Amino acid sequence: MPIIYLAVAALAIGFEQLVQWKYGPMGIIAFLALSLGIKAKNTMIGGIGAVILVMLLAQ
Repeated sequence: MPIIYLAVAALAIGFEQLVQWKYGPMGIIAFLALSLGIKAKNTMIGGIGAVILVMLLAQ
């Protein structure tokens, strides 16, 4: 079971680094807002993060 948690953490860190490399600081802010919104079940923060990510992807 700890191996699964380690693998998930490694994938999350890898994805975060990819977003930061490709989209810069705004990508990290959007990713953090989206993940915090999902974890806290706050649709407003999650929606803001999702909208920023979509805007970055639509460039």
